[in-house]
Amino acid sequence: MIDRRDVGSWLEGPGTGRQQYPGERLGRPAEGPGSVGRVGRRIVALVLDWYLCWALAEWLAPQWNEHGLVTLALLFLLNVLLVGATGHTPGHWLTGLQVQTLDGRPAGFARAAVRSLLLCLLIPPVVFDPDQRGLHDRAVDTILVRTR
Repeated sequence: MIDRRDVGSWLEGPGTGRQQYPGERLGRPAEGPGSVGRVGRRIVALVLDWYLCWALAEWLAPQWNEHGLVTLALLFLLNVLLVGATGHTPGHWLTGLQVQTLDGRPAGFARAAVRSLLLCLLIPPVVFDPDQRGLHDRAVDTILVRTR
């Protein structure tokens, strides 16, 4: 009989062993600054950013935001500009998270643009690997880490 805990995810790829915590195989610490940002913080950050963009959309163009597309466009723009420039959105900043490359450098605008586009498609962020990196992060070799 096969134990479910011994079956790896298809996202892990061949030859990867079990790790004790997310980010271990990437050389990240288990806790504190530099460790992988966990799902709870990510959700809170995304909700904060979404409501900020929704409020801006309702203030700037309420007549065009009936289906939330202006909110989505503002979320895309917010992520590209702020993740590209500083590595974090207001939601990331408030929850102590930052988007970095795998070697700890800032993501930059090109990675932020692709990552943001995939984030707005919704599916990539909810499918993640053992390091808790969504497909949008894997596609551009970034990771969302704790800053405090």
